[in-house]
Amino acid sequence: MKTKHPTIILCVAMIITSAMFLVNFTKAQQKKINREKPAAAAFVEDVHSYSNPQETRVRHVDFDWTVLFEKKILQGTATLTVERKSPLKTRLGYLKLDTRDLNIEKVETSSSGKVFTKTQFNLGAADKILGAPLTVTMPSGTSFVRIHYSTSPTASGLQWLAPEQTAGRRTPYMFSQAQAIHARSFIPIQDSPQVRVTYSARVRTPKNLLAVMSAEGNSRTSARGGDYRFKMPHAIPPYLIAIAVGDLQFRSLGKRTGVYTEPAMIEKSAFELSDTEKMVGATEKIYGAYAWGRYDLLVLPPSFPFGGMENPMLTFATPTILAGDKSLVSLVAHELAHSWSGNLVTNATWRDFWLNEGFTTYLERRIIESVYGKPRREMEATLGRRSLEEELAGMETRDQILHVDLAGRDPDEGFTGVPYEKGALFLRYLEETVGREKFDKFVRGYFDNHAFQSITTETFVDYLRKNLIAQNPQVLIADVNEWIEKAGLPKNAPVPQSDAFQKVEVQANNYSSGKIAATAVQTKNWTTQEWLHFLKTMPQKLGATRMAELDEAFNLTKVGNSEIAFQWLLMSIKNDYRAADARLEEFLTTIGRRKFVKPLFEELVKTPEGKNRAAAIYARARPGYHPITAASVDTILQWNK
Repeated sequence: MKTKHPTIILCVAMIITSAMFLVNFTKAQQKKINREKPAAAAFVEDVHSYSNPQETRVRHVDFDWTVLFEKKILQGTATLTVERKSPLKTRLGYLKLDTRDLNIEKVETSSSGKVFTKTQFNLGAADKILGAPLTVTMPSGTSFVRIHYSTSPTASGLQWLAPEQTAGRRTPYMFSQAQAIHARSFIPIQDSPQVRVTYSARVRTPKNLLAVMSAEGNSRTSARGGDYRFKMPHAIPPYLIAIAVGDLQFRSLGKRTGVYTEPAMIEKSAFELSDTEKMVGATEKIYGAYAWGRYDLLVLPPSFPFGGMENPMLTFATPTILAGDKSLVSLVAHELAHSWSGNLVTNATWRDFWLNEGFTTYLERRIIESVYGKPRREMEATLGRRSLEEELAGMETRDQILHVDLAGRDPDEGFTGVPYEKGALFLRYLEETVGREKFDKFVRGYFDNHAFQSITTETFVDYLRKNLIAQNPQVLIADVNEWIEKAGLPKNAPVPQSDAFQKVEVQANNYSSGKIAATAVQTKNWTTQEWLHFLKTMPQKLGATRMAELDEAFNLTKVGNSEIAFQWLLMSIKNDYRAADARLEEFLTTIGRRKFVKPLFEELVKTPEGKNRAAAIYARARPGYHPITAASVDTILQWNK
C-alpha cells in the first residue's frame, strides 16, 4: 500500500520495533534472572545434616586459605553470609553447621561485614557418619559469621600426595572430593545439597604450584605466584566446592574447554579429551544453553577415588580414562551432562541421588550417540544393564530402590549402580513410551523450570504427572511408582540391543564351548566395549588353562586399558589364574579408583588364601588410597590397623 507520509510511517515503525525489542529484551532478561533465582526456602528433612536452614541459611562463603603441605592442612577462615528468617532477624539466634574433624579456633559475627566481634560457639559430640555439629550464637542483626579454623591431616574430603605419588615425582599435590558429605571435613558449612551457596576464595600456596577451583579465576597460563583468587557466581550445593593444588599445566581444547594436568600427562590428556568441545555443543542442541561459562577438566593422579567428579567449570577426572583411543570418554560425557542434571538441577537430599545420576547416565548416552553414533550408545547401554543385573543379584532389597532410604547410613552407601543404571533405564522407558521428540521437550522444560534449584523425588513426580503423564495417558502413574519405589527392575524395563555385541557373543560362545581356539577368535577392530562384552560373556568358571590360552593369544594380563584390565583381573581371581598375580598387585597398588579396587578385594576375600593375599596387598596399597576408597576396603577386610 502506498502513502503520502512515508516519514511518519517510518517513525511509527521504528517506535513499534523498538518497543518490541524492549519487550523481548525484558523477557529474556527476566528468564535469565528466573534461572539464577535460588529455590524458595521450602526445606525438607535432610537426615545427613545437623544444619538449620529453615531458620538461618548460609547464602555465600568467602574463603581465605593457606595450603600447608608440611602439615597436610588447610588453615584460614570461612566467612559466611547468612540470611535469618523473619521474625528471627532481630532476636538472639543460632546458626547450626556441619563439621568433621575441624579445629575451630574462634568464631566472630558482624552486621556489616566490616567489624567482627567474637561470639560463643559449641562443637558438639562427633558422630561416626555425620561428624560434629557446630552451633554459633548469633546476636540480633548478625549477617556475617567468620570462622577461624584448620582441617585435620586425615580430613575425609582431602588427599595429600607426596611427590613420589605424582606423575612428575618432584612436587606434592592436594585435591578435594566433597561428595557426598565430605565438604564438612574442610569447610564448616550447612552441608546439605538443598542449601545452595555462592563462594569466593583467596588461596595461598607454595609459589611453584598452581591452585585451581570449581569457579571462575583458574589461570590458563603458566604464571605462578602462590596467591590465587576465585569466584563462583552461581549458587551451588556444598559438595560441588572443589580445590586442587599441584604442578599443573593447561591445554586448550576449544573456545570454552580445556584440560589441566601434570606436565608429564598433558599431551596424552589433550589427545584423549579433544572431543570435549563437540560434546558441549551436542548437549546444548538437545537440552539448552550451557550455563557455566567454561567447561574445563582436571586429570588427577591415579589415587582419585572416582571416575570423575562434576565440579562446575572444572570436572575432576581419573587418569584411568586415558586409553589412547578415546574409548573411555563416555566418562567425560557423563560429567559434562551433570552440568544440567546435578549441577543445574540437584537432588535435595541423598535419598534423591537418582535424580542426579539417573538423568546424567541417560544424558551421557544421548551425547555419545550424537558424537559417536547409535551403535556406540547401544553397546554402552547394554554393558550398563548387564552390570546392573549382576549387582542386583547380590544386593539387599532395600538398596534396589531408586528412592532409597539412607537414614542412619553413610550416603556413600547409595553410590551403587541403581541410581545410575536403573535411573537411566526408567528415563529410557519414558522416552520409548512417549517418543523421543516429546520426551526431549519434557526434559528440557524440566531443566528450565528447576534451574539452580535442589528438588526432591516428590517434586519430580509432580512435575512428571503434570507435564508428561497428563498429555500421554499411556504412561501410568502406577508404573512410575513401581520404577521409583519398588525393588528390582520392572518387567517393562528397556533391553538395549547391539548388533555388534551379537557378533561378539558368537565368537565368545564358540571359544568357551571349545569349537574354536583362542587364536581363531576374530577380534580385528574390536572396540573396548566389544572386548568387555567378550570377557563378560565367558563362563564364570572358565578355568586357568583356558585363561592362559586367551592370555597367550591377546596378552590380556599386560593390557593398558584400565576397564579391560579390571575385567581380566577379576576373571583371574575367580579362575585362580596365578600368572596374573603380579599384575593384580601392581594394579591395586597404583590405582585408587573405587570402582576397580572394591570389587577386586571383594573377590579376593572369598577364599582363605585370597584373604591373606588381599591383606598383604592392602598393607602396601592403603597409604596411597584416598580416604573414601580406604573406608570401603577397610570394611571388606575388617581392617583395624
